[in-house]
Amino acid sequence: MSATSPTPPLGTTLVRRVAELARRLHAAGGDAGPARVQTALLALDAVDLTQREDVYWALRCALVSHEREIAPFDAAFASVWQPPPVDEPTDEQQEALPAPSPGAGERDKQAAAGGLTGVEHDLLVPGQEGGEDSGEASEIGMTWSAAERLRKRDFATYGDAELRAARLLVERIARARPRRRSRRFEAARRGRDVDQRRTLRRALRTDGYPLERAWRRRRRVPRTLVFLVDVSGSMEPYARAVFMFLQAAVAAGRETEAYAFGTRLTCVTAELDARDPDRALRNAARAVPDWAGGTRIGDNLAAFNARSAASGLTRGAVVVIVSDGWERGGVELLDEEMARLRRRAHTVVWVNPLAGEPDYEPLAQGMATALPHVDRFLPGHNLEALEALAGALERLPS
Repeated sequence: MSATSPTPPLGTTLVRRVAELARRLHAAGGDAGPARVQTALLALDAVDLTQREDVYWALRCALVSHEREIAPFDAAFASVWQPPPVDEPTDEQQEALPAPSPGAGERDKQAAAGGLTGVEHDLLVPGQEGGEDSGEASEIGMTWSAAERLRKRDFATYGDAELRAARLLVERIARARPRRRSRRFEAARRGRDVDQRRTLRRALRTDGYPLERAWRRRRRVPRTLVFLVDVSGSMEPYARAVFMFLQAAVAAGRETEAYAFGTRLTCVTAELDARDPDRALRNAARAVPDWAGGTRIGDNLAAFNARSAASGLTRGAVVVIVSDGWERGGVELLDEEMARLRRRAHTVVWVNPLAGEPDYEPLAQGMATALPHVDRFLPGHNLEALEALAGALERLPS
């Protein structure tokens, strides 16, 4: 009888969580049997259970064996996993994001009055969700409810706790990539293009008769994705959350370029491309000299178009502009540079946080001028809006 590794001395609650996670993954078609559950428990014994990201990767390495299982695992993990309580954030963690405006403290007080400042606590601690109906729902249901409220909550009302709690969701959303058809080919199970080289190689096994044909298709590769994020004063309530999304997008793929603009244009790709998200955000904040300043969209687009013309950055790229459209410069220049950008880029997407309001109309002069040159116009005020942006990027024609 072969010896097996002993189960680590984890709490009963954690064991039940892992079992529930494996059950859901198995129901979705995954290969999460008892052996993988035991491996997952051993993996949890080797990581810090207060670090949600470490727990996520430990469980994913243990329970996921195929790429198609990643999405079901992410959904199950978001609804099931509730690690033990975490300590209060350190001063270094508090400084991970760009400094808030003077009104951010008031927003945090308002969030506390609404009972949502502890969303991070609701997501990470079993059975501790606030609200009148907290005793009526199950632990798993309460976690789902907290995450759902976080997805619908406007970024302008986020405090530091909400931003930290939303990080894992933002990182998943930011992995979305538009793709294009490459000139290179790859093997395919079926198709219209015969792979002559592989067909002839197989024919050697049948005395030169090509009885088994091989097929090929054009590869789909990530398309260049360029973000231009407005960090002016009017965008400050949303800029911190957008920058967190931007950091995750840059970290997820080499084909992503990031720029911040207010009164001047600043490339922040190098600062955001770091393994430590907190350090990356601090470096990006220091690199932007005009944070919460004025807005000159036309001048910044002119600078970007001039820079990208020499490098060919926007040729065939998807350009995402995140701005409320308030232009303090001349709209004639904005109209000219938007038309110039549209001619070069594959797709121009404009994300406006104000568009999440039910009665919003693009009446601002800058927004009204830019809109005719935009292929997709989307809101960007909460996590649901970012999910819609990710879906739109993935559905773009190749």
